[in-house]
Amino acid sequence: MVLDDIANEDPHIDDDLKSYVEAMQSIDCEKWQEAIEYMKINKVWTLVEASKDIKPIGCKWVYKKKIGVDGKVETYKAHLVAKGYRQKEGIDYDETFSPVAMLKFIWILLAITTYYDYEIWQMVVKTNFLNGEMEKGVYMTQPKGFTHASDHNKVCKLQRCIYGLKQASRSSNIHFKNTIKMFDFVRCEEEPCVYKKVSGSTIVFLLLYVDDILLIRNYITTLQSTKIWLSK
Repeated sequence: MVLDDIANEDPHIDDDLKSYVEAMQSIDCEKWQEAIEYMKINKVWTLVEASKDIKPIGCKWVYKKKIGVDGKVETYKAHLVAKGYRQKEGIDYDETFSPVAMLKFIWILLAITTYYDYEIWQMVVKTNFLNGEMEKGVYMTQPKGFTHASDHNKVCKLQRCIYGLKQASRSSNIHFKNTIKMFDFVRCEEEPCVYKKVSGSTIVFLLLYVDDILLIRNYITTLQSTKIWLSK
């Protein structure tokens, strides 16, 4: 899991590239290649032999440039998007529902923060869906840039969720819920996207909204330790 301070992000996004070929022929080809390497680092799939029983779904690359306040490119993002509209319910996935924090709980936590003068920090999870693990066998055609002559007849068996899959948001949410318990966070019964951790006089609230995290704590020194743990 990779976290960024959301305060440093700029909403202006440039996505003028339309294909892998364009990206590799552009003057920024090394930057795009570096962004693509996230797939290898996160071991998103394994190659398996194709068969008549396997009907892989397609995929495509989506390229975006994040522009900073100075007008210069800050980050090159390469998202591999699966053509999830070809997935079959009951075969490729079961449930797709993923909870989202209600606005009233965000207001409540902000009110608590203001009243008690707590510290607050907002963060965003990069490549969020890659944290979700696949429960069913989903097969995908090999993406451009990863096909080798010796493996051209093979298909990708996804080990992790990627953009476009119907169960991607749900899988990443379940993984986060199970992992955050290891750091002694307890999920709120009334709001499944709010977690709390109490240790002596220290209290921490964590609110999850898809790939955004709101951290609230009464001591700034201990807030940092939570951020470091989440990054790991």
